[in-house]
Amino acid sequence: MSTLKNKIDFAVIVSVNNANPNGDPLNGNRPRVNFDGLGELSDVSIKRKIRNRLMQEGQSIFVQSDDNRVDDYRSLRNRAEGTIKKSDLKDESKYRESACKEWIDVRSFGQVFAFKGGEESGVSIGIRGPVSIHPAFSVAPVLDRISSTQITKSVSGEGDGSKRGSDTMGMKHRVDHGVYVFYGSMNPQLAEKTGFSDKDAEAIKEAIKTLFRNDASSARPEGSMEVYKVYWWEHNSKNGQYSSAKVHRLLKVEATTEQPKSIDDYKITLGGLDGLNCEEIDGE
Repeated sequence: MSTLKNKIDFAVIVSVNNANPNGDPLNGNRPRVNFDGLGELSDVSIKRKIRNRLMQEGQSIFVQSDDNRVDDYRSLRNRAEGTIKKSDLKDESKYRESACKEWIDVRSFGQVFAFKGGEESGVSIGIRGPVSIHPAFSVAPVLDRISSTQITKSVSGEGDGSKRGSDTMGMKHRVDHGVYVFYGSMNPQLAEKTGFSDKDAEAIKEAIKTLFRNDASSARPEGSMEVYKVYWWEHNSKNGQYSSAKVHRLLKVEATTEQPKSIDDYKITLGGLDGLNCEEIDGE
């Protein structure tokens, strides 16, 4: 299968209503914010959701979360050693080739295979992927739009049920409303090294469009997070007609009120560049 022919840039608008889009474990799992009060979704969390969607569509994924595994391997090392042929484990070139061929997330995002051991079992291999994704940031500050609610259990977790333990109190946090934007790119030169193809690019596009399908949780109730729009620019060459930074600046999202409460309270403007077409896709 041929690898990615032309450079691709993309941008994604995400709408959040009464949800915790990405909790910060260093801050009591409150929604992430930067020093300017803008909400943030880390690139790691975005890639996790893309991996989950690809896995739901039957794609083979190397980095599976513990609560969403589809095989019996309980560590990355076990998955690698249990999947890659033994004859390829000792040859770095074959190891790279086999890993990229087997797992779409490895040939997309890259992966560091660093497992301790002697000459027979140790490995230290880095694979650089062609797909890069930026963190998402909210258009308007959300620091004053974060609500925190104390919750209690109505049942006893242990004992005879006559007393509730000290763990019956808790906190839930949510962003009342926010619109986030993130950007990404696909590099054909790196795609040649991992075998990333145009078909893989289409799979990731579909995963991004349906990013929050089957992603509901108590922190993100069904329908509380939505991919509003995806903007997809395919250049006419491997190097691209324009830099990714210049392409990403074509999209401008601005709040039209001081306290936006829905996606309708934003102005979305899309600029153009000579010879570069943009596919505008409605999210799910």
